[in-house]
Amino acid sequence: MPFTPFHLGPALLFSALFGYLDLLTFAIANVIVDFEPLLVLGLDPEARYGYPLHGFFHTLVGSSLAALLLAEVIARFYGHLGKEMDKKRLRITALAGVWLHVILDSFLYTDIRPLFPSSWNPLYGVFSSPEVYGFCAAAFLAGAFLYLWRGLKERKGIP
Repeated sequence: MPFTPFHLGPALLFSALFGYLDLLTFAIANVIVDFEPLLVLGLDPEARYGYPLHGFFHTLVGSSLAALLLAEVIARFYGHLGKEMDKKRLRITALAGVWLHVILDSFLYTDIRPLFPSSWNPLYGVFSSPEVYGFCAAAFLAGAFLYLWRGLKERKGIP
């Protein structure tokens, strides 16, 4: 997906549906994996060196490493705010976020190898670009609605 804005839709929806997920961690985890294509395009705009746009961090292994690092950074961030967060919860949230990113991108791009070191991508082409983007946009609207609805219920004191 073109640099992550669409990934925020599923992040918003799933964090609204599953209260266990930390919204901040899940949102960042859903977009952090795209630092890789940004670096590739920024450092090698003419693709002379042959590194794929979606490389190691667009695999379940690579994204998992990024997620675990992210969970540690977020835990420290919350600690500086005086807010204690369960590290297990942050790790689960970060892993779910990066894996969701890799899965969504795996439907769309031929250079993604989610099952690294295998080059097989069983998800490529299962859903079309319009279907994936439509899901992401609908997820954003549904997630925003759920958060607004909950906020209104809390404001009015409705259980």
